[in-house]
Amino acid sequence: MDRLWTKQDWFDRLIPQGLAIPATIMLSGPGGSGKPLIGNVIVASWLRQGGSVVFMSLQYPDHKFIVAGLKNVSQLDLEDYSDRVAFIELDATLNGMTEPVGNRFKANVVIPSVWDQALQKACSMVPNEGPGILIFASAINLLLFSPTYEKELMEKLKLTIQENTQYTYLFSASTTAKAERIAELEAIADHLILTRSEKSPFRLFMEFKRVRDGQFLPEEVHVPFADDVLAETKEIAEHSRMRVIPIISKI
Repeated sequence: MDRLWTKQDWFDRLIPQGLAIPATIMLSGPGGSGKPLIGNVIVASWLRQGGSVVFMSLQYPDHKFIVAGLKNVSQLDLEDYSDRVAFIELDATLNGMTEPVGNRFKANVVIPSVWDQALQKACSMVPNEGPGILIFASAINLLLFSPTYEKELMEKLKLTIQENTQYTYLFSASTTAKAERIAELEAIADHLILTRSEKSPFRLFMEFKRVRDGQFLPEEVHVPFADDVLAETKEIAEHSRMRVIPIISKI
């Protein structure tokens, strides 16, 4: 398989030829603009088409938020795909990573060498079948708050985007802070999707800005998520600001 569609009309009509894979997909926009939710739409399609997914979701306190999000957004129960998913949970108090418990383990992926080890371990835990392995690394902008590792992590992310040919990476990043750094990643990603939100009522929008080896409609679409799903977006954005950023800022 070398093309991906999500089976969601509001998404797929913008990419009539689908998304070329393997590739790097970048979801970028201000905090609270629904990037992980749109990512979940891609993840659900990937799993339903026989692929595997590695989750490295830096903004979530634990994997239960991912499970709930996929069920709410795409009516997908991750328990049905437990043999094809692996979770890397951020623990910034570690010097390395823990042994897996089931399909989950903790790792301090702020340390660049641990990032490599954790991804290698997680990818070895799932089959490389169908469309292959999708690595969903959400809120990667949080890594850039590390005063020690920011530059090295940026170089690692750039190299991953430029040299990756094995897996499909789905990166999401907030532009509320570190916007210049995120713009560097946007400029080299294979597929670039921008998101934004409006208040009163709270609504999400997305548009494609670049697609590799294919065509896209250059128009913005309203993302039709239910109100309770949108409320989760605000809660997670607040968690990142209040809990995760202060911890990483000390590394």
